[in-house]
Amino acid sequence: MTTGQTVTEAHAGGHEDDEVSDATAEKHDAALAAVQRLLKARGVRSYVVHTIVLRLFGDGRPYSLGQRRRCAPELTVHGDAGWMVDTVTMGPRSGCYLVSLRNGPGLETVRDPQRVVDMILSSRSGDGHEPA
Repeated sequence: MTTGQTVTEAHAGGHEDDEVSDATAEKHDAALAAVQRLLKARGVRSYVVHTIVLRLFGDGRPYSLGQRRRCAPELTVHGDAGWMVDTVTMGPRSGCYLVSLRNGPGLETVRDPQRVVDMILSSRSGDGHEPA
């Protein structure tokens, strides 16, 4: 953080790329819920993280709440030891699943929720985890 820069300014720019409208976030949430249901049926625990960024004004206004931004939801899958191993988000424009596997080559684009689940199960079986 540079001299004269406030904490709010330092963190506010970090989420602007992830910002989505409420309608888009709801669509992404529904798409991630489909993957989550398929994972649950196979005995894999996961949860969806919703992030809302609040920018507060501290300039004496009667209501300090200034801006509210919603970030894209993210599905996380944890291993047996509790470490986050895989993440799934949605492409902001394409609507494709963006899958990041711990053992994977990087961010992969997938259109089918069943394919996302297959990738996660394959990653888990490669780690010595047994799919349900």
